[in-house]
Amino acid sequence: MLLVLALVFLVVPVAELYVILQVAHGIGVPETILLLIAISLTGAWLARLSGVSVLRRLQRTVRAGRMPSNELVDGALVLFAGALMVTPGFLTDLLAIALLLPPTRAVVRGAILRRVRAGRGLFRVVTTVPGQGSDPGVWDVDGWEDPPGRPPLGP
Repeated sequence: MLLVLALVFLVVPVAELYVILQVAHGIGVPETILLLIAISLTGAWLARLSGVSVLRRLQRTVRAGRMPSNELVDGALVLFAGALMVTPGFLTDLLAIALLLPPTRAVVRGAILRRVRAGRGLFRVVTTVPGQGSDPGVWDVDGWEDPPGRPPLGP
């Protein structure tokens, strides 16, 4: 995890600055600034289109009574891509545009869902069968009881 944080906060900004300076050296500073603005505007437009598309798919899936796992991951990826588009730089913009394209996003979504289903993601997938009890570490948020292992709140 420390390696990932070092990469994100140290290596990526240095690489972005290097690429921006190289592009500015090749085409000029004003042109580089205009190019960064144009890429950001194009990315924002693409993020809006992708976000609306994912939202419509999410609504259709929920109306059909199915679990919208693909759509939720797609929504998170579109949101992440939108955040990357705000970051000035060519490398982050390229990554963001790649995440906004449905074929690339499908590959990333598949990798994320495989990790989550294998129990190696950020979340643990808990499945229970009605009538056979539930995992004691899972709190039923619809119930009125306090979470397991926690004293009740109140006077």
